[in-house]
Amino acid sequence: MKVGVVGCGNISPVYLRVAQRFPEIEIVAVADAIRERAEARAQEFGIPQVLEVDELIHHPEIEIVLNLTPPKAHAPINRAALLAGKHVYSEKPFGVNRAEAAEVLQIAQERGLYIGCAPDTVLGAGIQTSLKLLREGAIGEPVGASAFMLSPGPEHWHPNPDFFYEEGGGPMLDMGPYYLTALVVLLGVIRRVAAISRITRPTRVIHSDPKRGQTITVETPTHITGAMEFENGAIATVIMSFDVWAHRLPRIEIYGTEGTLGVPDPNGFGGPVLLRRAGDSEWQEVPLTHPYTEQSRSLGLAEMIRAIQEGRPNRLNGQLAYHVLDAMLAFNDSSASGQHVVLTSRCEPPEPMPETGL
Repeated sequence: MKVGVVGCGNISPVYLRVAQRFPEIEIVAVADAIRERAEARAQEFGIPQVLEVDELIHHPEIEIVLNLTPPKAHAPINRAALLAGKHVYSEKPFGVNRAEAAEVLQIAQERGLYIGCAPDTVLGAGIQTSLKLLREGAIGEPVGASAFMLSPGPEHWHPNPDFFYEEGGGPMLDMGPYYLTALVVLLGVIRRVAAISRITRPTRVIHSDPKRGQTITVETPTHITGAMEFENGAIATVIMSFDVWAHRLPRIEIYGTEGTLGVPDPNGFGGPVLLRRAGDSEWQEVPLTHPYTEQSRSLGLAEMIRAIQEGRPNRLNGQLAYHVLDAMLAFNDSSASGQHVVLTSRCEPPEPMPETGL
C-alpha cells in the first residue's frame, strides 16, 4: 500500500531504511514542519515526493499516513489523517492524554479505518519466543513480573531532547510503551495501578549537539515507581527513570510457579531469552523461535497492511495502544491521588506472530 510519512526527525531514517525490506510498504511521499528535513530524507532514501503536511494528509494517492512526529503532534496528525480517509500507523505514545487518544480511536472505529501504533518490537523474535514459552507453561502460572528502565536522560545523546520533558514525554510515556506493551502481550490486560512519581530536577542542561548548553524546563515526572495488577492475578513492579546514572536491574523478568523467564530488551527485536526452571542450577539461553531478530522498525506497519488486505484486526491496534496509554497515565494519577487507579480500558492482547514471519 502507498504510504506517506509525516515527521522526518531523528527516528525517521530507521523507518525509511527498514521499510524498503517489506514488499507491503511503498513510501511515496514525506513531509515535515521543517521542509528542508523532508527534502533531505527524500534525497537520502529515494522518495519521489516532498509535500507539505496538509497536502500529504489529503493526497489522493496516499492510503496510509505513517506518523513520526513528536508526541504532542501524534493525536492531532492521526485525527486529521483519519478524517481525510487515511489509515494511520503512529509512533508511540498513542497520545498525551486520554481524551485526545479516545477521540482518535472513536474516529477510526466510526469510519472503518485501521490505526496502528508502535512499538512493533513486541512482534520480534525476543518477545514472541517469550510468549511461546509462557503459553507452553515453561514457568507454570505467572505470579509476578518486573520491568525496569533507568537512565540519566536523553539530553546526553539526543539532538533535540526538549520534547522528552514536555507533556507526553518523561520516562514513562517515552520508554514505558516498550515495557508495558510487552507485559500486556505476555501477561494480558492490566486491571489496576498504584504508583509514586516525582520531578527530581526542575531544569535540565543539554549535553548533545546542536543544542549543547541550552536549558530545558521539566514539565513531567522523571522518576516513577509503582505496581500493576493484571486481570490474571500477576503483579508487576515497574520503575521508569531519567534520574539514574547506573544500575544492575534486569529489563523484564516474569516469575512463575515453576520458574523464571528473562525477557530481552523490549526496545529491541532479538534476544537473549533466558529461562531458569525450578531446581535448575543455572540460567539457560533459549533459541529464538521466531524471525525478526534484527532492527525491524516498520514491521508493525507491514503487519497492519497485511491485516487490511486480509480483513482482520492488526496486532498493534488502537485498543492495545489506548490501554497501554491508559495504564501509563495511571501511574501519575495514582501518585497524585495517593490511591490505586482501576483502568476502564480493555484490549485483546495480540495473537502470536507466525513462526514463519509475515
